[in-house]
Amino acid sequence: MVLVTSPLDFNTDRLFIDLRSVLGLPVFLKCEGFNFAGSVKMKAALNMVDDAERTGWLKPGSVLVESSSGNLGVALSMVAASKGYGFVCVTDLRCNETTRRTMEALGARVHVVREPDPEGGGLLGSRIKYVKSLVASDQRYVWLNQYANPANSAAHFATTGPDIAAEFPELDVLFVGAGTTGTLMGCSRYFRQRQQDGHKAVRVVAVDAVGSVTFGGPATSRMIPGLGTGVRPPQLDEELVDDVVLVEETDTIRTCRCLAGRGFLFGGSTGTVVSGARTWLDVYGTPELTAVAIAPDLGERYLDTVYHDSWVEGIYGREVLDPSATTAPHRAA
Repeated sequence: MVLVTSPLDFNTDRLFIDLRSVLGLPVFLKCEGFNFAGSVKMKAALNMVDDAERTGWLKPGSVLVESSSGNLGVALSMVAASKGYGFVCVTDLRCNETTRRTMEALGARVHVVREPDPEGGGLLGSRIKYVKSLVASDQRYVWLNQYANPANSAAHFATTGPDIAAEFPELDVLFVGAGTTGTLMGCSRYFRQRQQDGHKAVRVVAVDAVGSVTFGGPATSRMIPGLGTGVRPPQLDEELVDDVVLVEETDTIRTCRCLAGRGFLFGGSTGTVVSGARTWLDVYGTPELTAVAIAPDLGERYLDTVYHDSWVEGIYGREVLDPSATTAPHRAA
């Protein structure tokens, strides 16, 4: 029996899927969505709030405010409700209705930014500007700033990395999606330190969306929230990344639907990571290689987008619904 008194007490940290039996892909998928918030963002949300409480930055009566495309917003909504804080999530039009309503059901206020920042940074730039205006208007507002907060990556240094190492001590390569890069930086730092302690080196491959500026590519329109960003994450240290694979949103959709066809309903971020892992392994994979990919989310919040034929066809065209088609892979320079 698992008995909890708070939604913050439960997380299934060591659930893996052998994708060889699902997609014929020689990689194990670490599932991070089996907590009450439904995504890997629960770790960052809880660690950032706990850190803010320890330092006295967050006090009774404080109101959390954060920019989020969805999953962190849900996680912070849950943490705030459990701990008795108010929460304002600043998001944009890519955040789907299910996610917005989930946050509101948990007591959060949701502000939707509808226009990109005219000075650059796209919708994320507009979100951050609005967050800063709220913080300046009322001293009760506390912006955790997931993009620069060291407690974000520290959560994964302390948990995600060690959990993977415990199950796969002979790991060769790890695939991690790049959003705020908190998961990426935390895991990479953990495995670099582990190598210094005498363990084998682990190659860390970042998986990002085409159209994201994180690794220096040009900004283009992206419709699937989660991975990728219009503003380079302040916490990113490219010296900790061994390789980068960029994934088209059409391949994200195809991969999500392929997984769903085998009974695994995952979110857009997971589809991107798995697609990127396949691209990399097609070039560098060997039979003896041990590879793990991190699945950040589950698929229920994508039923009206990634898994909705009309939405997909209206944005990407009918050919995307053909599971036999693939887009040529991209690799960052």
